Amino acid sequence: MLLHSLTFQSINMKLIYKPGDKKVYTKNVSEADVAAFHGEVLHPVYSTFALARDFEWSSRLFFIEMKEDDEEGVGTFLTIEHKNPARVGDEVSITATIESIRNNELICNIEAVCGARLIASGKTGQKMLKKEKLSSLFNHPYK
Repeated sequence: MLLHSLTFQSINMKLIYKPGDKKVYTKNVSEADVAAFHGEVLHPVYSTFALARDFEWSSRLFFIEMKEDDEEGVGTFLTIEHKNPARVGDEVSITATIESIRNNELICNIEAVCGARLIASGKTGQKMLKKEKLSSLFNHPYK
């Protein structure tokens, strides 16, 4: 399954946003967000993998409003550079800014800040597909 090769195919998503538009997701870092592997906490700070999850969520906020009932977004890539720590209890604001919308693909630049400190930056890619197409892809035997 190559999600990057999935191209525009009769998608009716609502084009209500444009490059430069922003969505902000704010959260408090919790114990569930710390860097831990197999039950062992390595660092009591916001982990890179939790940031990755929240980066994807922040850009998905656009697709929630853009999709039609028979459509769904799927992630195609994620880049992240973790710059500074955020501790449990810290409030982090994650801003997704649309870089481009081409056919069924949404590209966002993402920044996470805690107060004035840049915690992480990166980029996400998502494509909008018909739910039927996604179901077919996900339920098809792997080759």
